[in-house]
Amino acid sequence: MASERSAPAPQEDARRALLDEYLDHLSHQRRLATGTRRNYERDVATLFRVVAGVPVERIESHHIRRAIAQLHARGIEPRTLASMLSGWRGLFAWLVRHRGLDVNPCAGVRAPKAPKALPKALSPDAAARLLDAPGDAALEVRDRAMFELFYSSGLRLAELIGLEAADARAMLRDAEVTVTGKGSKTRTVPVGAKARDALSAWLERRASVAVPDEPALFVGARGARVGPSVVRDRLAKWALRAGVAQHVHPHVLRHSFATHLLQSSGDLRAVQEMLGHASISTTQVYTSLDFQHLAKVYDAAHPRAKKKR
Repeated sequence: MASERSAPAPQEDARRALLDEYLDHLSHQRRLATGTRRNYERDVATLFRVVAGVPVERIESHHIRRAIAQLHARGIEPRTLASMLSGWRGLFAWLVRHRGLDVNPCAGVRAPKAPKALPKALSPDAAARLLDAPGDAALEVRDRAMFELFYSSGLRLAELIGLEAADARAMLRDAEVTVTGKGSKTRTVPVGAKARDALSAWLERRASVAVPDEPALFVGARGARVGPSVVRDRLAKWALRAGVAQHVHPHVLRHSFATHLLQSSGDLRAVQEMLGHASISTTQVYTSLDFQHLAKVYDAAHPRAKKKR
């Protein structure tokens, strides 16, 4: 029995020697930095621990998949697993080239998909605080009109800066705007009363800023069509001035539009149409946001919801 218990030691020594040789190859042939070499060492050592008892040359795809599943169950993030898998794949590719291994067991194995990051929408109060911030200079009036349109109609940045002055007159008349989005697809979305008021105020001031014959609705300090970096910079500064804690960029207002509309209406298809998403699955991320809102209400109100302390 003693000999059986001591049997794994030679295998561990062989694995350590193999790993050291592979790391030397990385250092000398690929000239990896010390930190990168350390990462490879850690990742391969992790694999060897998870598949302990299986000789390296006998590791197959199902062992790799099981290792990924076990590590994921321990809480390792998908991006970290993808990095690990890349390191393992490199080891076995080296074994195929230099040690006569028949196949790379990592071929065709993928790490779990990372969950989509949820959009960081503003609360309705924060959105109101941002949009109601004072400012009467011509460019501040322009800013308010731009930001109201983002939040009112869920426009993308490229769609907003592509608007023409002629579009504004149609918006004021019809309370809607038609834009061309991704894939050259057009859509028509409503324009709310606050946005129309802000737009009307900007049109009264636009002529004092725009150069003659400039067709763009929104122009910069030099009178030509405003650029995307200017819009991002101005919005970030407005948010700071209004005391909004999070970083605010144009897509945050688009996310806020979608989230608040879904919370109020529950109509996912309508939100999809207004955002211009080709697939409903793209819009469904907002249902997670809506559930977060409901969960907070539940936790605050339901007598059985409070966690034990």
